[in-house]
Amino acid sequence: MSRKMLAALGMSAFAMVCSGAHAQTAYPKNDYSKPEAWLCRPDKTAGNACNIDLTTTVVKADGSEIVEAFKADPKAPIDCFYVYPTVSNDPGAVSDMNPGPEELNVVKAQLARFGAKCKIYAPLYRQFTLTALRAGIAGKPVPGSTDPAVRQVGYNDVVDAWNYYLAHDNKGRGVVLIGHSQGSGVLTRVIQQEIDGKPAQAKIVSAILMGTRLPIDKGKDTGLFKNIPLCKSPSQTGCVIAYASFRDTIPPPANSRFGKAPSETQVAACANPANLAGGRGELHAYLSNSAPISGASAPKTVWAKGKPNPTTPFISVPGLLSAQCVEKNGFSYLEVHVNAVPSDPRTDTIEGDVVGPDGKISEDWGLHLIDANLAMGNLVDIVGAESKAWLANK
Repeated sequence: MSRKMLAALGMSAFAMVCSGAHAQTAYPKNDYSKPEAWLCRPDKTAGNACNIDLTTTVVKADGSEIVEAFKADPKAPIDCFYVYPTVSNDPGAVSDMNPGPEELNVVKAQLARFGAKCKIYAPLYRQFTLTALRAGIAGKPVPGSTDPAVRQVGYNDVVDAWNYYLAHDNKGRGVVLIGHSQGSGVLTRVIQQEIDGKPAQAKIVSAILMGTRLPIDKGKDTGLFKNIPLCKSPSQTGCVIAYASFRDTIPPPANSRFGKAPSETQVAACANPANLAGGRGELHAYLSNSAPISGASAPKTVWAKGKPNPTTPFISVPGLLSAQCVEKNGFSYLEVHVNAVPSDPRTDTIEGDVVGPDGKISEDWGLHLIDANLAMGNLVDIVGAESKAWLANK
């Protein structure tokens, strides 16, 4: 599957999740008391998708390298609850509850590193599949894929998993909500309908919604969420970090799928993980040294000239990337800059663009494929700071 198709399907699923808000599903409920209904949870000893190798090679500007080990904190004082993007290649309109390599890969790229600061809960859910979305784009819809109930089932699953977590696992702990693309769409609805202004809001340390266009009112920090503002500092809690990333050299074109809110009185939220207070900041990226999401191509980057590429699963490139939130040409987005220095041996480029079968970059998708990777280190640090602030104010 091409990167263009992968990104397109992820955003299409986001729209479908949001459009099914009032549908009723005929699908039977999942039993989230069973460990196999979760990709990750602290008490899942066998098949825990978050128990993986996250070793990173730090490639410095001078070409020197340091290997950085990773270890999760089994005594982390808060929790993280994650909803993954559209990745399932299962046949039919709705995925099954058996994780494939696509679900495992995306957890590796987007989630497991948060285990340094929180205990992770990541439910499986019956999402609208890549298979059905691809068929729909080709004009050959999978049977049942236009049924509103099909578009609702994934949301219902996540609500059931969330409610199970609250009833059996939370025990008064703070929790960070994390999602990307379709996962952000699902969590946006969960927050709007189950959390915002309700008792569960007291448990929310923050929400991290990546690869999305959360609407906020112009001149304000709230919008779709009435009581949950954008985060302005790492010590702020009960707030949301939302963004969609684009290169500064390839800004959103007129047909961009990200960066615009549905109403003229609103803008798409952008909170820069590299500098929540505003302005430019250095991105602490953890770039995949293999395909970041099932179906995407493995990177071809030569990380340092004249040296063999590292074999660790991740690469960190301190000082190479920076970002700022901008509003340009009617779009609001995270603008990513590559601080290229041609005279040094380290790479001056990164991969992550959505590329079509013709080899051309699909500019309307920006850096959707690596929204999480670009700011992973920043986000992990923020969750750590938020955890301390939440516990101090408890």
